[in-house]
Amino acid sequence: MNNLILFLNSFLSYLIVFLIFLALIVVAVLVGIKVRKNKNTKDEIEASAAKVEAAAVTKDEA
Repeated sequence: MNNLILFLNSFLSYLIVFLIFLALIVVAVLVGIKVRKNKNTKDEIEASAAKVEAAAVTKDEA
């Protein structure tokens, strides 16, 4: 009986550590997705501003 208790204690300890690592990985992935979406939005805004600016320069030259 004592061996079973020791085994369960070790098993639950490793399970808790695994769940903590899993939670950290999930948080890291979610933060990465959020940062990438913000970067994509910023790049799209800059690209559209560059297109508008290029169109304005082309109109002025004509």
